[in-house]
Amino acid sequence: MHRPYIALASLLAFSLYTLGTLLWAEQSLLAFGIELLSRPDTAQVVIDLYLMAALACVWMYRDARAKGKSLASVMPYWLLTMVFVSVGPLLYIVVNGFARGRR
Repeated sequence: MHRPYIALASLLAFSLYTLGTLLWAEQSLLAFGIELLSRPDTAQVVIDLYLMAALACVWMYRDARAKGKSLASVMPYWLLTMVFVSVGPLLYIVVNGFARGRR
């Protein structure tokens, strides 16, 4: 199976950055999200980000089904996607690769 090294490097770099940000932030992740949604310009970016996250969840589901996996196998990735957006799909790619299963 093809190993997606770029996705792994991105996942590690972004996860470390996110961890650092959460440790040094002066507000909770929830408070930060509410603040972003309080203005139309930043809310548009958040909405756009979560639309892309929803598309990534659809892709993960279809990819898992094509590989003969159950809905339960993508649930942890969906939960990560709901909270940290790109971490879920990046981890899914790292764990499952890009190779398609047989139908």
